[in-house]
Amino acid sequence: MVPRFSSNMVRSKTASTFIRGFHELLPKSAISMKIVPCRNAQFQVHSAKGFGAMVQKKREQTNSASESRPKITKGKVAARQEVPEHIPLPPYAVSGVNPPFNDKPEIHDQKGIEKMRAASKLAKEVLDMAGKMCKPGVTTNEIDIAVHKMTIENGAYPSPLNYGQFPKSVCTSLNEVICHGIPDTTVLQDGDIINVDVTVYLNGYHGDTSRMFLVGNVSPENKHLVESTREALMRAIKVCGPGVPFNKIGKAIHDYADSQKLGVVQNFVGHGVGRVFHAAPPVYHMRNRERGAMQVGQTFTIEPMLTLGSTNEKVWSDNWTAVTSDGSWTAQFEHTLLITESGVDILTQ
Repeated sequence: MVPRFSSNMVRSKTASTFIRGFHELLPKSAISMKIVPCRNAQFQVHSAKGFGAMVQKKREQTNSASESRPKITKGKVAARQEVPEHIPLPPYAVSGVNPPFNDKPEIHDQKGIEKMRAASKLAKEVLDMAGKMCKPGVTTNEIDIAVHKMTIENGAYPSPLNYGQFPKSVCTSLNEVICHGIPDTTVLQDGDIINVDVTVYLNGYHGDTSRMFLVGNVSPENKHLVESTREALMRAIKVCGPGVPFNKIGKAIHDYADSQKLGVVQNFVGHGVGRVFHAAPPVYHMRNRERGAMQVGQTFTIEPMLTLGSTNEKVWSDNWTAVTSDGSWTAQFEHTLLITESGVDILTQ
């Protein structure tokens, strides 16, 4: 589950930092753009002549891949599944309160690292199982039922369940859904792409991972989107190690996305993970100048979301499901990572 960017997650100089560095986020052909700060640290972009036409042409080209599949609509959501009394619960499980983003990084001793490895291993195994279900004719609710069952059978709690009143045990995000898709009666169709995002809470620690799965015969364009997103994640992981600035992650992802002519979603971030679901630091997937470096024993996620078109999102009335503003398709991969003396371990691989 991906935290959404908000101004209270970063220091007060965020706006000025992005004004200085925002030109790095733009295509070279738009270098003459003028950026004007607005309220709430957002920006108005006044484009050079012809830039709007360039964007429109790009969107017309990229939207063709999804023309044969109607946009995803909300299906019927079944009642939340029950959790046996013997399963240890995270603090929010009963209240449904959306906990604040914890401003302390998740840094572990050896015992904590062992628990992180166990939780991450289980998350990976549950995701493997869910991925095998991603075939035409299967509903996303069926995936949720299976994820819930396997998680509980292994003595763990499905972390998304009742987190901020999220009603299900896993996120299933199809096609133009960027993240936080709620499992329902939606039926997977030939040609779909789906992200399944699994987090489990085992022995007091969260393991978090997500992956894209191809449903039946997927178009070359959408296969390229999926494979490029996977590669962007792996390139970001390769730069990780003790003392490495976190902003190297965003540069690695953004540089590769640019080379593949794909957009980078900026309003959802990776995060520290461990004893709490979402902790510092927010891990940005675009170029940025945020401070902070990786520490030995630290765990966090990287989870880039790349798109064929717009990188802006619209959130449905359920307050969770985020879709691309233009309906273009999108992909995401995620791993939980541990910084070691010698580099980085992928705990969910």
